[in-house]
Amino acid sequence: MALSTLLPKTTTAKKSADRRVQQSATFADYSPIDKVNTEKLIIEQIGLKAFHFIKRHVDIVNGTTALVSTTTKFNVDKLPKNKFHNIINLKRVNDIRRINKFFESINAKIPIGGVFISRAETYLSRKERILDKFLFPVNWIHYSTDVMVKRVLPKVPLTKKVYFWMTKGKNRVLSVAETFGRLYSCGFEIIDEQYISGDLYFVVRKTKQPFFPENPTYGPLITLKRHGKDGRLFNVYKLRTMHAYSEYLQEYVFKKNKLDEGGKFKDDFRVTTEGKFFRKFWLDELPMVLNIFKGDMKIVGVRPLSSHYFNLYSEELKEKRIMNKPGLIPPFYADMPKSLEEIMESEMRYLSAYEKHPHLTDIRYFIKAWTNILIKRARSG
Repeated sequence: MALSTLLPKTTTAKKSADRRVQQSATFADYSPIDKVNTEKLIIEQIGLKAFHFIKRHVDIVNGTTALVSTTTKFNVDKLPKNKFHNIINLKRVNDIRRINKFFESINAKIPIGGVFISRAETYLSRKERILDKFLFPVNWIHYSTDVMVKRVLPKVPLTKKVYFWMTKGKNRVLSVAETFGRLYSCGFEIIDEQYISGDLYFVVRKTKQPFFPENPTYGPLITLKRHGKDGRLFNVYKLRTMHAYSEYLQEYVFKKNKLDEGGKFKDDFRVTTEGKFFRKFWLDELPMVLNIFKGDMKIVGVRPLSSHYFNLYSEELKEKRIMNKPGLIPPFYADMPKSLEEIMESEMRYLSAYEKHPHLTDIRYFIKAWTNILIKRARSG
């Protein structure tokens, strides 16, 4: 019972043979024929290149790896807890009805440091597949319909339930950011990734327990946890510019890309096409006016920061920040800093001046910021 293999049905003639392979694969003491048959069935399902990718990271038949080919949480829950160090799922994530619950079950079955390997079809791969499958203009009509049905409807509250009732969550569209963000929210970190035959294969390591986010949002209006006055976390209202679950990927993106000019991530794959447009004209920040009315923010002030960004700051600046409310118009637009160090210097100057002359400082920074925005076409990225 050291390795569980739930492999797909093939033909009627092979059912009994497959059943014998499944039964033999539930024992730790593999015989050579068990190993050969198991590896053969894996290659038949995902191909030789993907098989070698998996073998680079785990020993498939050493008795500490659970091999499943399933889209249901039930089959993962049946695995004994702490029996396996690694779990491989050969099915695409796209066909799992409740993805986070599935990942949470995987998390519960392996120890800290344990490895989970699976695959997903990203929306860019899906687009390429659909456009290559049909001739113009049928391919674009098909793709546009697919975007509306598989990307838009699942994220609109009024149509979400109808969509999942019709599809049972099968063949949904997922971005790289959403796939990886879900994994990070469920206590994993990415250690390897590779596109193989149109699918994104990923290898993740368990680092912690899942966050179990309550009521995750997929719609255009989102709330993000940010540090405010007295260090209190509050919800900032914004229009969505990133794929769902992107907020969990800040550490991952920081490690891969570092920061560009202005303290932004360079080539941030989490930002959607419409999100780039919103950011260019500050449309994404308009809902923060609600935070001003609620008293969490003011018109001029330092940016409300996520925990990841906040922890990059010096202790002195952190202490000054939490003494004041964050603002809708940050000193960034007045000073136009190029690096994180320059941003911290800019905020320190603003906060020091605000301590002495609060109203005058805000008026001066407001005028300078809007001068840069209107005349110099200043942008936050």
